[in-house]
Amino acid sequence: MDTSLWQQLIGEFFGTMILVLLGDGVVAANVLKKTKSAETGWLLITIGWGLGVTMAVYAIGWLSPAHINPAVTLGMAVAGEFAWASVVPYIVAQVAGGFAGAVLVWLHYMPHFAETNDQESILAVFSTGPAIRHSAWNLISEAIATTVLVYGLLAFTQGQFTEGLNPLVVGLLVTAIGISLGGTTGYAINPARDLGPRIAHQVLPIANKGTSDWAYAWIPIIGPFIGAVAGAGIFLLITM
Repeated sequence: MDTSLWQQLIGEFFGTMILVLLGDGVVAANVLKKTKSAETGWLLITIGWGLGVTMAVYAIGWLSPAHINPAVTLGMAVAGEFAWASVVPYIVAQVAGGFAGAVLVWLHYMPHFAETNDQESILAVFSTGPAIRHSAWNLISEAIATTVLVYGLLAFTQGQFTEGLNPLVVGLLVTAIGISLGGTTGYAINPARDLGPRIAHQVLPIANKGTSDWAYAWIPIIGPFIGAVAGAGIFLLITM
């Protein structure tokens, strides 16, 4: 990467912002009242998130490695593919980008938040939550899904894709994870995607909102970090 660290951080900020704008946007389109795509379902959400990842990577891949995910940044560092000194600055930029993306979703759908009285649905626009609340199993779900993500991303570095195709493959990977593994916790698999918007939910004057559920918030942070280390470890073991 020939760009400076500052340029890379700008890329990670805007990439994560785009990811959350499109990803949280498709959730809002599904769960908020009186949108034209209300109640279109889980499949559309998973496709929307996968396309969000793809578009974000295309948009900023010329500025940074387009991790747009603290778990990916950690996994790449564990695997020796990324400098440890840049891990914390990347994570800060990613969380800030997640916050900014969530603010844009709120502005875009503001009239629909006013029409929605379900506090759980409003929180779901911003952050993940479990289908069955059980801390240990929720943590395991997030860890397994992120292991697949980080191992997959590292495995992709061992092959050759047609130029420009890699972001699309990454988006397909995220879509596959969402369809197959996302039904338990909403597959955060990205601490910035959950924490940044959860902070936005806490501080923004969102109509009809309830609690930001901080009691659960550690799981979509710690689980993905565990999975990142596991995914990188499996990759290193295989490539020894």
